[in-house]
Amino acid sequence: MELKLHNTLSGRKEVFRPLDPQRVTLYVCGPTVYGPVHIGNGRPAVVFDVLRRLLTSIYPEVVYVSNITDVDDKINAQALASGEPIQALADRFSDAYNDDVKALGVLPADVQPRATGHITEIIAMIETLIDQGFAYAAEGHVLFHVPADPHYGCLSHRSLEDMLDGARVEVAPYKRDPKDFVLWKPSTPELPGWESPWGRGRPGWHIECSAMIHTHLGTRIDIHGGGADLAFPHHENELAQSRCAHGERDCVGYWLHNGMLTLGQEKMSKSLGNIVTIAELRQRHEGETLRYALLSGQYRSPLVWSDELLEQSRRSLDRLYGALRSGEPTPPSEEFPEEVLTALADDLNTPGALAALHGTAGALNRTDDEAEAERLRRQLKAGGWLLGLLGKSADEHFQGGVEELEDSGEDNSLSATASFGAPRSSANLRISAGEIEALIAERNQARKARKFDRADEIRDQLTEAGVELEDTRTGTRWKRAG
Repeated sequence: MELKLHNTLSGRKEVFRPLDPQRVTLYVCGPTVYGPVHIGNGRPAVVFDVLRRLLTSIYPEVVYVSNITDVDDKINAQALASGEPIQALADRFSDAYNDDVKALGVLPADVQPRATGHITEIIAMIETLIDQGFAYAAEGHVLFHVPADPHYGCLSHRSLEDMLDGARVEVAPYKRDPKDFVLWKPSTPELPGWESPWGRGRPGWHIECSAMIHTHLGTRIDIHGGGADLAFPHHENELAQSRCAHGERDCVGYWLHNGMLTLGQEKMSKSLGNIVTIAELRQRHEGETLRYALLSGQYRSPLVWSDELLEQSRRSLDRLYGALRSGEPTPPSEEFPEEVLTALADDLNTPGALAALHGTAGALNRTDDEAEAERLRRQLKAGGWLLGLLGKSADEHFQGGVEELEDSGEDNSLSATASFGAPRSSANLRISAGEIEALIAERNQARKARKFDRADEIRDQLTEAGVELEDTRTGTRWKRAG
């Protein structure tokens, strides 16, 4: 199978050819942990989780590294404002992030490095850049000298004249050129800092990823991923540092960038204040519904986040799980459905892959041949795995809920005011699966005894509690209403 990916560096779709067909390397930029992550932060986690699953289905070994930025001015400012120790705040929100993306069905990275664990490697890379004439020290800072790199701008396709637009760079008197960016900066006593040849200080954001990539994956890697908002200046600066430090112009084979989530017409962003956190959404929706919604659009395009998208995603999952409800396959097929693989091999066409899943579900609903039904169920589950979906049994999907998060007391002080769907009814959340099963058993006994008034009362009681019943030839099924 030929895998094609859109490479930001070339600006076109290319056939993927790894450096080593036995071992594919993938690095994705993780969050800066100073608050609850919003659902926009979940998109790269989910998109590149699908890519990793796809690569795993093709190649013998895939090494996936996704970092945590735990030293940053935003973290410092938030900790000082709250009175919480800086490292404690970073640890707390790192744990929260991992919990959130786990709920989205994201598999743990093979390595999740933290910037603070790589200070020695960061200092060594900065020293190399100074020795080779690409960086200089000035007033306790070390800066990368952009004009020294003739290839700077090749990733974002910007000319040097356009570099300052949107670069968020500090124009300081100690810079040789306004475009130069910080590799190391001095720290005041209340801020985290490490001893270095340039005094006590801390790394700049861009050098952290370059050092972590080199430490865990080497001087050249196959794929580097992240949000489109990172292409410039973060990834442009990363590429410049790594290229100049290691003498490898092609230190990344393929750069992939996912599009942003929007609320209305604006990009979802903490700086704009128009965010909705994953933790808040999890109080109202299953993590699998959120994941389906994130995969419903082509990954490079913007995705409008809305109540309508979430409701459509929930109903779509209901249809897929509904097809599986006649019997769970054991185990899933060892061969992935060709239609799903073909769609994903075309630059992660997740809408096409989802359509293929629904095609399989439709065929499963139509067949009367049990052997064919079992084959289709196994195919449906295998295709679901590639997308990180259908990991539960059908009964778990229909009878599960979000009870465990409803009263969790999560601090959502940084989330948006949009509700994204009203919480499920309080009755629905109060009644347990055991109580539902007991009432269904009582109803069945009442019907058997021809006490139909009592049977109707129980059905009405369950309906009011948000539970739907379906009487079938093999018994009564139930599910919680959406």
